[in-house]
Amino acid sequence: MRALNIRNIQKIDKKNMLGILIDFPQQCEMALEIANQTEFLFTERNFNKIIFAGMGGSAIGGDLVRAYLYENLDLPVMVFREYSLPAFIDKDTLMFISSYSGNTEETLSCYQQAKEKNATIIALSSGGKLKELCLQDKNTFIQIPQGLPPRCALGYLSLIPLRILERIGIIKISKQQEYRETISVLNELKNKQLSPKIATERNLAKFLASKIFNRIPLLYTSSLHFDVVVSRFRAQLNENAKTLALSNLLPEMNHNEIEGFKNIKKFAKHLVAIFLIDSGIHPRVQKRIEISQGLIKDCGVPVFEIHSQGKSLLSRIFSLIYTGDFISFYLAILYKTDPTPVEIISLLKERLKE
Repeated sequence: MRALNIRNIQKIDKKNMLGILIDFPQQCEMALEIANQTEFLFTERNFNKIIFAGMGGSAIGGDLVRAYLYENLDLPVMVFREYSLPAFIDKDTLMFISSYSGNTEETLSCYQQAKEKNATIIALSSGGKLKELCLQDKNTFIQIPQGLPPRCALGYLSLIPLRILERIGIIKISKQQEYRETISVLNELKNKQLSPKIATERNLAKFLASKIFNRIPLLYTSSLHFDVVVSRFRAQLNENAKTLALSNLLPEMNHNEIEGFKNIKKFAKHLVAIFLIDSGIHPRVQKRIEISQGLIKDCGVPVFEIHSQGKSLLSRIFSLIYTGDFISFYLAILYKTDPTPVEIISLLKERLKE
């Protein structure tokens, strides 16, 4: 597909989103180095819950940590995207405050409340007001590199907290082998499957971008471990390709949304369904996926699949996320849209200041 050749990509991708995508495996390596060098400004506490506060691309890292540790941690992990924290935040809470810019108003509000509730705070940011507050209040602050769109800092915002949970003893089993495999899988995907140098017939990301083009994608996967993948994919289609996308999770989708396909035949041609599949999905959920795909096809909606890669759960999660990121990038190019600027979000923020 000529529209997705290097020359055309360079004309449209003026802010070099492609370069950021290509560098993502290296970002993951740097994230682990930063986490290993972090000095903690708090004494040991008997934490009974782990909370993440953030918005948009700065919050998705918390979702990844929560999804990954779902069956492997005896503490609850929750992510809040709000101005206010729940009443149960207290001195036994480990609080990750994530704002890539350091100036997100909802997240700064959560910082102040966490401080008032005497929670243990670890903040991640490239600078801004959040850094100032942490230095002033002597809370642990982790500086991450500047110059990225927040949604492109996922390696920093997920692997740093994950590694820190290891370092302070909340995660009991070393994840070093999984980190290494994850980075290896990402490099393999980049070099042999997703690169713009690879033709559409051998490039799943280009192929699926062409199938989504001028359609509304419906994204589905298993809720266990992989809800973060479908949320990330939807958000990347929103922000990079500037298009709407809908998503849901199985098995819940089988108890409501599947009935909604009955009366869509008049606009089925405007939809496309994409299922994100993993070998570790519960057998009953896998059967539900297969049945659901058949029912959706019967309604005239084309169905495609993306399969995870790697052995470890962490690598499988990241492989699906990385593939989705590339799909959203190529779709932006097909729409002749620079994927980096988020003009409507910026306009909304300006109007909030009025």
